[in-house]
Amino acid sequence: MVKVSEIFVRINSQGAPLNAADFAMSKMAANEKFNGHQLRKGIDYFCHLAITPEAYSELAQDKNFSESRYFRSMEWLKHEKEDLYDPTYTDMLRVAFTSEFKRGKLDDLVALLSGRNFETREYEESIAEESFRRLDTAIMRFMNETNFKRFVMILRSGGFVNKAMIRAQNTVNFAYILYLTLRAQKTDAALIEKLVLRWFVMSVLIGRYTSSPESEFSADIRNISERTAQAYLEDVERAELSDAFWDAGLPQHLNTSVASSPYLNVFLASQVKANDKGFLSSNHTVQTLLEGASHRHHVFSKKYLKNHGLQRNRYNQIANYVVMQGEINIAIGDRPPAECFSAVQCQCADGKPRYGGIVDSEALHANLEAHCIPESLDSAKIDDYDSFLEERRVLMARKIRDYYRSL
Repeated sequence: MVKVSEIFVRINSQGAPLNAADFAMSKMAANEKFNGHQLRKGIDYFCHLAITPEAYSELAQDKNFSESRYFRSMEWLKHEKEDLYDPTYTDMLRVAFTSEFKRGKLDDLVALLSGRNFETREYEESIAEESFRRLDTAIMRFMNETNFKRFVMILRSGGFVNKAMIRAQNTVNFAYILYLTLRAQKTDAALIEKLVLRWFVMSVLIGRYTSSPESEFSADIRNISERTAQAYLEDVERAELSDAFWDAGLPQHLNTSVASSPYLNVFLASQVKANDKGFLSSNHTVQTLLEGASHRHHVFSKKYLKNHGLQRNRYNQIANYVVMQGEINIAIGDRPPAECFSAVQCQCADGKPRYGGIVDSEALHANLEAHCIPESLDSAKIDDYDSFLEERRVLMARKIRDYYRSL
């Protein structure tokens, strides 16, 4: 008999390379004996509803599926607008498989669904049946409304309030794996929140799952299972987040013009967590700006730097960015920093706002400190740009360090 995976390869008209998740999904679709075809639908439909809740009524027309427990478990998505974590079927399989089977390689899932006995290297139907049962349990656990919403709430509580702030999907996936693992161990809810959030931010800062994620997943879930998550996290922190990282490594990582930098996103999360106001704003917080129409502003204006011959990778340094209201951004325009900050200091003296609503020196100091802005900008010239960037990177790194240690 021709293997399902071989059929799947032949009918793949798009010619796209298939991965282990594709083979696992094809294996499920072809297995009605262990209800794999319904499980496959459950995974597909959950991912679809997570992105398009309005598709609920259409999916409900599939009477054979709408009466299943899978469909009942995802009904809550029809009113869900949160998009911080919209998993793909690969994400669901990775989280469900690793949290249940304590393995990180999806190739192993395909083998288990086929009934492979890793010790004898034979294929046994009883193993396939047990593997389908366990995967079913893990998928239901993934889809559970309480689990999913509490996990997303943990990410938001750490300041990650905008989907654009979360770029590494496998980092989110392992954080959910850790959450589900700790829940299964009946760990105290407050400790779960602390460990999951610290693990997530740590993973972002060191790029833990950017290369060979399956190997990292395997090693991490094994160590967490054999020891405790807290003890293992403390060991990782000692190895990866030493004073050398905070004082030298992180400032170097902040030396980049990549706007989607994970280090900038963690810095923004630290500002949200601290309830900081937007740059030069007396009312709007960084969080409200990130959740709405925020404007990324160059402290040293782009035009000012371009006029002095600086190229894109120089004027778009992330240490030259702040989040601010659009109207303040427009009012500042392309003015040199010395002119802008001299005017801001004047408005604190005469009470007449020019750029933003801050008219108090203490409030201005607090705002600049929250954004890690050196206060010498009232006299800054083009020759001061590099020293400004270096100083601000150090200040940003310290703020991120303090934020992480407060989690």
